[in-house]
Amino acid sequence: MKAPLLPVEDALQRLLAMASPVSVHESVSLGEADGRVLAHGLSARLTHPPFAASAMDGYAVAAPQGVSASSVFSVIGETAAGDPPASDLRSGEAMRIFTGAPMPANADTVVIQEDTERLEDGTIIVTEGVAGGANVRSAGLDFSVGQPILGAGRKLDFRAISLAAAAGHDRLDVYRKPKLAILATGNELVPPGTTPGTGQIVASSGTGISALMRASGAEVFDCGIAGDSETATRAAIAAALEKAPDVLVTIGGASVGDHDLVRPVLQSMGMTLDFWRIAMRPGKPLMVGKLDGTIIVGLPGNPVSSFVCALVFLEPLMRMMAGLPPAKRLLRARLSGKLPPNGPRQAYLRARIVQNATGVVVAEPLLQQDSSLLSVLALADALLIRATHAPEAKDGDPVDVLMLDS
Repeated sequence: MKAPLLPVEDALQRLLAMASPVSVHESVSLGEADGRVLAHGLSARLTHPPFAASAMDGYAVAAPQGVSASSVFSVIGETAAGDPPASDLRSGEAMRIFTGAPMPANADTVVIQEDTERLEDGTIIVTEGVAGGANVRSAGLDFSVGQPILGAGRKLDFRAISLAAAAGHDRLDVYRKPKLAILATGNELVPPGTTPGTGQIVASSGTGISALMRASGAEVFDCGIAGDSETATRAAIAAALEKAPDVLVTIGGASVGDHDLVRPVLQSMGMTLDFWRIAMRPGKPLMVGKLDGTIIVGLPGNPVSSFVCALVFLEPLMRMMAGLPPAKRLLRARLSGKLPPNGPRQAYLRARIVQNATGVVVAEPLLQQDSSLLSVLALADALLIRATHAPEAKDGDPVDVLMLDS
């Protein structure tokens, strides 16, 4: 008697329980830091701005009480960004100043140029009064030396990297990316860019899953294609394991056919099987185990099946190991049309997402749901989730969807 299929939620929890966040860290340049996770909190090495600077083009004056309309100042010079601070101003004097330039030592206010009238004799008349201290960025307005600026665990993006650079850092301590090796299997497969022979197709799943895994924080190794023999499969798995991956992903060969050799070969190599066969559609043949500390995930061979499993299982695994929060993909929508009662496996239907005239988010299941159709997957915006034994769904019923763009 066959064991019952494992529910999706139970399978995911068992998979995540096998792993832990990568604790090893490494130093990278700012140019390599995008998408990485900061291993330690970061404090500023510099003060920014390091001096009081003008926030606008205009005229710097010493007027702590402010400047009233009709005030007259003599312009004694000008200063721009990159110039050293100008000398002190005397009463009734102004310095032409440009955005980012250091303020003269005793100046505290900038009258913007639009609020002045420049006369031929080198004086200005203020046409609009301004409060004391206006249009000036004080030293340390952004941050000061020693001030914490980024916390440990922060995913580094353009904002965080710019802040780190301004604060005096050119390298950052980040967690090592989890290492994931991908091995496709099947005599029928040829690499992308190769013209398939009779009975052959291009191995497409690995390239798409690699992209998803890199976006999830992983370092990905393409281990090629293994032929359908025990010898070839064993050799390819051994070569993949030489890369010391945290996770080895196989694509295909994990079902019950005569040419499905991945599971028995892995078990003969010492893999401890944790679970196999999931109550989901597509994706039932998913296999998970462990071999000498490496997590093994066997994906189905059909392209859409493998992608759905990668989205539901591998993405959460990689993000957890990389120290990233779960992707925000789950969305509530309203069904467009009808769906029949669901069977004993949780279904993931390819669907388009639109917004109707009243602003309601609507999910439209696509007509073709064959798990080999990549063109349908490319048209889809989401996977519409149907729970096991869900009753008939009617037009307008609420449904859960996993957005394909997070």
